[in-house]
Amino acid sequence: MLRVYCPIGLLLSALALGHMGGRSQVNVVRWAEGRSGCTFSADDDGKYRYGLWTDDFGIVIAVDADEVRKASLRTAPLFAVFVTVRYRGQDSLAVDPAQISLEFVKHYHAVQNAIDADDLARKLQSKADAFARQIQREITKHPEKRMEEESILHDHETDVRQTEEFLRTRSLHPMRLDSANPEAAGWIFFDAKSKWIGDWKKQEQFVLRVPAADQTIEFPFALPPSQGDLLLRRR
Repeated sequence: MLRVYCPIGLLLSALALGHMGGRSQVNVVRWAEGRSGCTFSADDDGKYRYGLWTDDFGIVIAVDADEVRKASLRTAPLFAVFVTVRYRGQDSLAVDPAQISLEFVKHYHAVQNAIDADDLARKLQSKADAFARQIQREITKHPEKRMEEESILHDHETDVRQTEEFLRTRSLHPMRLDSANPEAAGWIFFDAKSKWIGDWKKQEQFVLRVPAADQTIEFPFALPPSQGDLLLRRR
């Protein structure tokens, strides 16, 4: 496993966005190799992990090295990132997945907010219901294909149930962290197709932004990795 520890003195040369409409000042803290408080690992589960740590909290994101290809193979083009937030301060920290965003740098810098997991599950169920009605119409028209069509429907419904269970149990959900509940972890998903996001480039560049207290933590990364990078997967 390759692990790089970086420096947070220079990192906290934060960019002040200033007061806007009565909102408090927000600092942008950007992950960068070689800076204090930053960690990086290329692990044998096929994921790159970027971490950024302050006195009060740490955020670690995990991205599959093959996520660009996987995103295009999903029924709906979704880009997935696993986020872990650990709080070690004396007060509390709000975690709100809806405020996390992903910038597609090579696609006109398009920015997508994380999809609400419950809303995504409802949309999947709605599409599943429509698919079931379509299958029933086919069976009515072609009763001789009942067994074949019912088998297709059964497999589809199983996939939907498993996906809904995954979204319910494995997604990152809103919560407030404190000394009694110091960690939140789960998957977040972003639409990977829009008016501005088209076909994938040879190498894609992204910036994941995670609000934390009065800061926005930025994680820039590229996929696939640059030539010469090697990521070994566990077999």
